[in-house]
Amino acid sequence: CCPHDPLSVRVGVGCVHLSTAEEDGGDDNQLLKGINSYRASLKVPALTENSNADCLAEQLAKKFKGQECTNTTGANTVPGTEPQFPDYPQFLDRCHLNASVTEDGQVMPACVPGLVADIVLTNYTKSQYNRFLNDTKYSGIGIANEGDWVVVVLSTSTDSGDYSPAPPGSNWAPSVQPFSWMIVSLVGFVVLLMK
Repeated sequence: CCPHDPLSVRVGVGCVHLSTAEEDGGDDNQLLKGINSYRASLKVPALTENSNADCLAEQLAKKFKGQECTNTTGANTVPGTEPQFPDYPQFLDRCHLNASVTEDGQVMPACVPGLVADIVLTNYTKSQYNRFLNDTKYSGIGIANEGDWVVVVLSTSTDSGDYSPAPPGSNWAPSVQPFSWMIVSLVGFVVLLMK
């Protein structure tokens, strides 16, 4: 498989064909195929596309766009230096998600200049991220890329990791401002005083 195909990469005991974006509709589909081929070589079930995980991956990829690749970003992140997202609740809100359905999920950003397909795949299969890709608890995937960044979001089939949308009318990701909390507390205090 690999010796005669310039677009193949050896993964474990098998090969992964890295097709061009024109063949399969884009870099995200190409990465999904590569990850699923990697999982198949380990006898781990394929991941299925999860549109809500896709949405969250897109929000995060947009946030990373333009950010420089360093050892505090992506697959080479030194543990403890991962970027924090103070606007994560807004990302959840835009995707109609409640934080409780993302707890068991996994967010994996990687920065690869030019998003070279085989290097992007290697950033997931030969890095700290491979332990998540090897884990059978993950059943779904969302992928997005912006600039030199690709973000993979893994979902589970559990209630706390399936990225299912919040029901209409529910409070997806409440964004109560500190001032609002103060008013609620003040009203509660006044009600207590009146009793």
